[in-house]
Amino acid sequence: MVLYRQDQLDTHTELKKRATVMKRPQSHLRNLLQKPDRLARYSAEGGGLFFDYSRQRLDDTTRQLLFDLDKKLRLRKRFEQMCAGAQLNVTEKRAVLHTACRNFGQAPILVDGKDIMPDIRRVRDQIKAFCGQIHGGQITGANGKPFRHVVVIGIGGSYLGPEFVSTALTPLADRGIALHYLANVDIDNFGAVAAAIDPPTTLWVVISKSYTTAETSANTVAAEEFMRAQGLDPAKHMVTVTSKGSPGDDPNRPVLQTFHMFDYIGGRYSVTSAVGGVPLSLFLGYDCFEAFLKGAAEMDQHALNAPVEENLPLLAALISVWNTTYLGYQQQGIIPYASPLAKLAPHVQQLNMESNGKAVDVKGKFLPEPAGMVIFGEPGTNAQHSFFQLAHQGKPFPIDFIGARKPHHPQYASRSKGVTNHQELWANLIAQAQALALGKEDKDKARYFSGNRPSSTIIMEDLGPENIGRLLSFYEARTVYEGFIWGINSFDQFGVELGKKLADGLRGHMAERNRNSNYDFGGVDSISKFYLQLLFDGTGKN
Repeated sequence: MVLYRQDQLDTHTELKKRATVMKRPQSHLRNLLQKPDRLARYSAEGGGLFFDYSRQRLDDTTRQLLFDLDKKLRLRKRFEQMCAGAQLNVTEKRAVLHTACRNFGQAPILVDGKDIMPDIRRVRDQIKAFCGQIHGGQITGANGKPFRHVVVIGIGGSYLGPEFVSTALTPLADRGIALHYLANVDIDNFGAVAAAIDPPTTLWVVISKSYTTAETSANTVAAEEFMRAQGLDPAKHMVTVTSKGSPGDDPNRPVLQTFHMFDYIGGRYSVTSAVGGVPLSLFLGYDCFEAFLKGAAEMDQHALNAPVEENLPLLAALISVWNTTYLGYQQQGIIPYASPLAKLAPHVQQLNMESNGKAVDVKGKFLPEPAGMVIFGEPGTNAQHSFFQLAHQGKPFPIDFIGARKPHHPQYASRSKGVTNHQELWANLIAQAQALALGKEDKDKARYFSGNRPSSTIIMEDLGPENIGRLLSFYEARTVYEGFIWGINSFDQFGVELGKKLADGLRGHMAERNRNSNYDFGGVDSISKFYLQLLFDGTGKN
């Protein structure tokens, strides 16, 4: 945790002391939960979601110390500055304005003295018009057939967020379009997509800010060659989402349309930009996408304006820093008791771990210990039959349980053991959090449960687009607030670059071998050379 003033340092010291107190037997969750008003006092509702943190390892004193950080670190003020266009990405000297993508207000937002909102509105209007023409049949493939398949070519933030949202809202997709994702450079990913589509009715959406990402470039070339082999002009089956002036925005490389993305929106925060807007609007319809945007905007406003004791993402961020920095937990589980949220954890993995997995603070100084946590998850009840043995009796980790009061498919109401499937799902949602907190005494040590394992529960009314937007924004704001508390830059990602640069060098050696079969990978280190020879010759030479 980065602390610059004496009063902040005092808070840090007090929190370390409180961590010792909270590890004492009398602070076990089974004791904290005995208080009849525990849920009322340790829960909050706002931005369309309900957040129960009564099963977190907190008492009133600890919670107040965490609340004090809001004022001492000016957390909500920094969030306000972010939303107003302040240059919070200090290493890359950029504003951070993913919230502007779902802003439907008329007030200007200035970046370098220029109002960015006209560009945001222009792109939204372009998406709406284009998708309307696709759905109405005014824009078709090369042979005049309407599009029935959309393939997203993109990796990282160019697909994880859209995949989460499209998976969550699949039951609402009524446009007769199947959505596919081509992210991995693995040719088997391409082969699976190629086998699933009908080329004459396929639209390819290439998403890359720089249009130089190696995996996306390779898959784009493969897609173009594939379409030509089918006798189809790729230019009439392709759109790009990229920066203005990039190679993907080149008139000499014509496509059906190009949609712009902007430097002030990072990839993992870009779902509500054209990155998600184009494929999601094609799949769901623009009106559904706009409802999703407005849900995210509602949570943005809540994160910006709600006081700390009622601010859901700020509360969640304070708790995660408490759990990580002070209680020593290094992992965080995300367990949605809703199958449509199956791709939430992979999205939050990138969002949070790429943002907050940092070793230096915003002033360029090494942290006392690296920030961030390992994020993972799987829908319940599947997770219970996968890794909950560890959750209950092995090494503990905090969990976010997520439930939706209404499922997508309430019409299926058969009963087993007297309850519907959705009721059975909720029985497990409620029971797992309680079991982790309370544990169970048993003389048989194999059946002993220590309990005192923290969790929060997030509840939404349904799985409609507004609530998916609220959930997306909740995790974005939580990630940002965590970064503010740790004093790090949550908006760069230099950690992903070293491996890429090494791959660039190896790629050059591979290309030379493709040109010259006698090339022996001279100058490559011995271990890497072993694997290159194994790939090309079938036998490594050690």
